[in-house]
Amino acid sequence: MSVDGYIDDASPERLRLSSPADFDRVDDVRASCDAILVGAGTVRRDDPKLLVKSESRRAKRVARGRSPDLTKVTVTWSGDLDPESRFFTTGDAPKLVYTASPGAQELAGRLDGRAEVIDAGDPVSFPAMLDDLGVRGVRRLMVEGGGGIHTYFMTAGLVDELHLVVAPFLIGDPSAPRFVGSGVFPQTPKRPMRLEEITRIGNLALLRYLVGGERG
Repeated sequence: MSVDGYIDDASPERLRLSSPADFDRVDDVRASCDAILVGAGTVRRDDPKLLVKSESRRAKRVARGRSPDLTKVTVTWSGDLDPESRFFTTGDAPKLVYTASPGAQELAGRLDGRAEVIDAGDPVSFPAMLDDLGVRGVRRLMVEGGGGIHTYFMTAGLVDELHLVVAPFLIGDPSAPRFVGSGVFPQTPKRPMRLEEITRIGNLALLRYLVGGERG
């Protein structure tokens, strides 16, 4: 995010706040996880592949008996997803779509052969989704965004660890997307997160916080 808490500006073009070194760090974190989750808005806007890029990291995953790529996960309330997006068409690992009950059957028909659609309740229950992922063998889930998804996970108290990279930019546009939106967060000033690590990545700063459990 920018110094003032934004993850993009309000222009049609995607603003890249990160650096090649940080993208490589993110790839390393991906390689350590079982699944990666983004919201449907991120799938529509960014059209991400969500693959492990490094061939050596992919080979290490295979040597440990794992798929070279992570299970891909997205959450949608509207069901507005393009079956031709790269989320569905790249990589051989499973693709899972959690959606609200009313549109689950129709979405399953549209994504037939591209992804498994799971009815996650009405409204979508994030704890139920995480329980289902656990049954499927997902022990370490990487949540990449966007801001709406970050807000849901943080306000629901479902985050164990937060990797926050601060970029040396000021956006200053209230219409631009923020790292998190408004909400009631469990981490109040009386129960702060614990700062576990600070790492300099060029002009970026990585702050790694531990969130769950007793703090302070």
